[in-house]
Amino acid sequence: EVQFVQSGGGLVQTGGSLRLSCTVSGFRTDYYAIGWIRQAPGKEREGVSCIRSRGDSSSGDSSYSAHFVNGRFSITMDNANNTVYLQMNSLKPEDTAVYYCVADPRPEILHPFSCGRWYKHWGQGTQVTVSS
Repeated sequence: EVQFVQSGGGLVQTGGSLRLSCTVSGFRTDYYAIGWIRQAPGKEREGVSCIRSRGDSSSGDSSYSAHFVNGRFSITMDNANNTVYLQMNSLKPEDTAVYYCVADPRPEILHPFSCGRWYKHWGQGTQVTVSS
């Protein structure tokens, strides 16, 4: 059984920073995609940032970030602890959402690399609220 332990999130003012972390366990493989999907009130779920568990840093498809990230967020992977981090800086009110940690080991997710609501495994979500 795939399990997630999420932490981070909370309330922050516009321009502030937060760091989300997610530790995954239960995969039978060391190779999977992992990242974050968010859902704002009244909106569809959308991919934020995802990364390969063990990627080639020279490869152009080892990670993905949505256009709205625009350099404000950084996703990193600690393979030794199966933990992914999302450092979010310069937060805006429109970043307010429930952020879900997601992961998927299927080949069709890894090649070509993708990031979205079609991921198979989901964490419980954590609320991020950015006040104006």
